[in-house]
Formats: sequence, C-alpha cells, structure tokens
Amino acid sequence: MYWVRRSAILLVVLLCLSFVAWSVPRILDPTSKDAEKRAKDQRWVASSPYFLDRQLCRWISLCGIHHIRKDPASHGYDWEDDLDDDEYDDDLSGELRRVRAWDEDVVAPSGKRDVLQRRRVLKEVPDYVYRYAPLVHLYSGEEFWPSDIREHLEHMTVYQDSTVHNSTEWSLHNLGQLNKLNGMVTMHSNDDVESRPPWLHSHNNIPQPFEDDPDAGGSPPARRPYKEDLPNREHSTWYDTNKDHPVHRLSDPRKYGSSFDRSRRNRYLTKNPLEERGHKPDSDGYSRAPAVLVLVDKGEGVVDAFWFFFYSYNLGQTVFGMRFGNHVGDWEHFMIRFQDGKPRGVFLSEHEAGQSYVWDALEKSSTGRPIIYSAVGSHAMYPQAGDHPYVLPFKLLKDVTDKGPLWDPGLNNYAYHYDYTLEKEVEESSSAKRRPSLVAAANNPQAPTSWFHYTGRWGDEVYALSDLRQWRLFGQYHYTTGPTGPKFKSLDRKQLCKKDKCLVGYELDPKRSWRD
Repeated sequence: MYWVRRSAILLVVLLCLSFVAWSVPRILDPTSKDAEKRAKDQRWVASSPYFLDRQLCRWISLCGIHHIRKDPASHGYDWEDDLDDDEYDDDLSGELRRVRAWDEDVVAPSGKRDVLQRRRVLKEVPDYVYRYAPLVHLYSGEEFWPSDIREHLEHMTVYQDSTVHNSTEWSLHNLGQLNKLNGMVTMHSNDDVESRPPWLHSHNNIPQPFEDDPDAGGSPPARRPYKEDLPNREHSTWYDTNKDHPVHRLSDPRKYGSSFDRSRRNRYLTKNPLEERGHKPDSDGYSRAPAVLVLVDKGEGVVDAFWFFFYSYNLGQTVFGMRFGNHVGDWEHFMIRFQDGKPRGVFLSEHEAGQSYVWDALEKSSTGRPIIYSAVGSHAMYPQAGDHPYVLPFKLLKDVTDKGPLWDPGLNNYAYHYDYTLEKEVEESSSAKRRPSLVAAANNPQAPTSWFHYTGRWGDEVYALSDLRQWRLFGQYHYTTGPTGPKFKSLDRKQLCKKDKCLVGYELDPKRSWRD
C-alpha cells in the first residue's frame, strides 16, 4: 500500500505539472496557433542537441534551462568616451539639421521630377499636428535610446528563412524590394547583441535637456469615470470611423456649439513649425534620432496622426532574475485622433496591445501638448509615471516609467501621408501608372518611402534552442523575433484601439491593464 500511495502522489504531481505546463503558456499568450506555427515550434524544439532538454521542453515547457544566466542591460561600457565634444556644440545642435541621406535618389533620369514626385510636394502637414505633438519622457535609467532607422540598417544583414540572402546593400530606398522574396525575411544583427555594441544603445541620440520644465503650468487630467460608454458622452462617432464608416452625429450640434472653426480643416503649414518657438529653433528635447510621423485621413474631417518611435533594441523585463522578451528592433507608437483639427482621443502602444483615452484625460504641458512616458527597456508607452504590471500576478512582470529625459519628436521626424484605400489599387495597377499609398510630406519631400512597405522583420528571427543565448520557460522566450514596421500597426483602424472591442478611458487609472 505504501508504494501504491507514493505512486499515486507522484502521478498527481506529474499531472499537475503537465496541466501547469499546458495552461500557463496559453494564459501568457492567448493567441491561437495554426498548424504551421505548431510545426515551426516542433522544429525549434528539435534544434536542441540534447535529448533531455527536448523532452523537458515538450512535456513541461522548460526549454534550454542550462542556458539560463544573468542578462544585464550593459557591461559597464563607458559610452561617453566615444562621443566627440564637438557633437554637443550648442550652436550646431541648435540648428536642428536633419540628416537627409536620401537626396541622391530623388531626381528622375531626365533631371525633372515625375508627376508623382511633384504631387508629393503639394501635401503639407496640418499645423495642429505639430501643435499637439507629444512630449515623451524616456526613462532616467534607460540603456537603449531612440535610434535612426537609416543607421540601424547599416548594422543588419538580410536573412531569408534563416539563411543570408545576398550581399546587396539595402537602404531605406530599396528595402521594399525584399517583398519579392518567398519565405520569412528578417534583418539579422551583424554583431552579437549580448556584446552590447554601441549602436545598439544609441547614446548619441539622448535628447538635449530642456532649460525650462515644460511640465510646469500644465493642466491636470480631467477626472471622469473611464468605464462609461462613449456613445453616451460623445456628440459624434469620431471614436469609431474610417473612410468606409463615416462619422455619425449622435446629437444636435447646435446644442453644444463648436470650439474649433471648421473653415480651418484644410489649413496647412506654410513655414517650419519650429519657427513658432523663436527666431532660432530651440534645441530643447531634440534627439538626433528622427521619429516617424504618418498621417492617415479617415474622412469627414477625421485624421489619425501616428507618431512612431524606433529603438534598435528591446530589453525584456525580469522575473525572479530571469529576463524575457529581448529582441532586436523595436517599434512603438502614439496615435492622436483629430476631428476638424481638434484632438479627441489617443492610443498608446504597449506590447501586443495598448490603451486608449479621450484627449482630456492625458497630462499636458504648459503649452497644451500631451505628456507620455516610455518604459525602461521595453519602451512601451504609458500615460503616467510609475509601475505598470502586466500579464503575471503579484506584479512579477512590470514596466517602469519615470520623468527622465524629455524627448520632443516634433523637432526631428520623417513625415508622411498614407492612404490605406490605395493599397488594393497599388497591387492591381501597373507600376508605371499606380498611385502610391504613401507620400512624403512637403517639409521632407525627398524622404524615402520604400522602407515603409517592407513586410519583413526589423530584427533577428527568434534564436534556435541550440543557441546558447536562448531559453524558453512556459512559452516565454528569452529572445523573440523582431517586429514588423509601421505599415502593419492597423493604420486603417476604425477605433482608437487596434482591436475591435475598444475601452476608451476618461480617467488615468494606474491599475488599468494594457489588454483592456
């Protein structure tokens, strides 16, 4: 009986472990996996040269546990030694000279711009987009700062299905040509990322400090319950619209008046927006790494302004000293939805999802610009400073934000207009007559557009289980695959969120989940 009892206990323990190993990965990653993904996972597990490792991985979701070790953000490298003092000259930085590495590819062979290029110059960025551009608090202890996508490409090699494609020099001008390749296309770092090469940190792109605190004098966020239904509080369906679903008026507009002159709907900039800051552009908050601004017209006076921020490296968070979620290349974004030039709502990207709020809920600067926060390592966007737990209970996994260096992406950015309705037209028409879905704005008419259409990944493919840098516990990888680019962040969305069901907050709630 003694052995029967012990065997029964052992069986129960094994069943419990099996259930935990089966359920935890599904809780942490609720997305369904098709047959192709399951087959790919089986190949990943089979890459381990050790029989015991493969069995532990298959049966109790403990993969590569012999690889587990500390993964510090940096190795004590003194990055300041690599900086030239001249680079921080106040007069030079005050010029805010944008690097225009694309000039050589603009003019047609005839020496004249073609019709499409001339058309690009005509479309300006509305003045209200820069007036309400976000101010981003980067974390004070950040190790991986904003990066320039052009410089990022200089340190990457294109891989097709885990094999080097060729030695072609890829740039922002021709990156879209990689879409002709079959299979999975990724960019692979030329350096071992665990050696922490300087370009991965992008210390040169730390924003210039503000002389005056832009937070001073800002109005506090409105205090309203965030769970109330939008249709009961709003006068129109600005929060759920695109060109296929026009805005509907929910009440008589004469009862409320208008705080914005509709005649200004098509008012555009006729000068550099930075000139409003003084005779000489101010360097406060300037970073050498340009943000990417993509404007999407949803019709009926509704415009979504997507501010994309790129980082060469995403440092994952730690649980019990083990780090999860590292990947090369990191795209985050902040979207403002305007209606007739007035900001109405926002979306902040956080990991696979994000949060949405009405405009009045956000913290503002003294000039009325929204203030948002970038989490340390992951760069997830949040509306306030502090701890932001996600996925795991008891705050085991959390993002952290604070009032670190303030970045003003409005001072240096690549600006574009994107018409998602032309995507099908582009696919069906000939290359000679097609209308491009993405065109550069007038303040940077020569900006490249090919990179935007690149469908591959901006970082390394998930490392194999045989790689000494890799491990996976309960479905969570130490290193994951790099992200796709801005085009694939649901730019055609109807609602503020990327998903169909969207909970829009009227009040900042520190307990609110990024899955809401």
